[in-house]
Amino acid sequence: MRYILSRRRLKKVEVNMTPMIDVVFQLMIFFMLTFNIIAPEGDFDVRMPLGKSSIEPPDELQLPPIQVRLSSSDDGVLAGILMNGEPVADYLDLRQRVASFVDVAIESGASPNDIELEIDCDYELDYINIIDAITAVSGRIEDGRLIEMIKKISFVPLKKMP
Repeated sequence: MRYILSRRRLKKVEVNMTPMIDVVFQLMIFFMLTFNIIAPEGDFDVRMPLGKSSIEPPDELQLPPIQVRLSSSDDGVLAGILMNGEPVADYLDLRQRVASFVDVAIESGASPNDIELEIDCDYELDYINIIDAITAVSGRIEDGRLIEMIKKISFVPLKKMP
């Protein structure tokens, strides 16, 4: 409360708080309604690998991918399997060769994630043969438990048909 001194007598002046409170609430509502909530830009949950020094020599243990070629006859039946250019009898033989390759690579210090396999197949090949090849190289069962062999499997792009 304020007192104003006048010539005749002291007057009491009251400040009415109701309009001030109204204005404060109106401003508060205005700012709440105009507030735009956006996701922070650039906040990606990306886990980058640890950087290597440029002085370090390149990784000598980098393995070339295993190349599996599946050829077919004109009617889609599997005609032959090649692994790194060598003929393979069947999917069981393919599994054994890939397993021995993986075992040697792991013994030499490679990680199972470093081993990659490329499948090159004819356009006419039946789909079931591709699935059988993937099944043969992806894992094996020993002593009742699954042992993963190849985790990275890629396909060679199809060539244009003649």
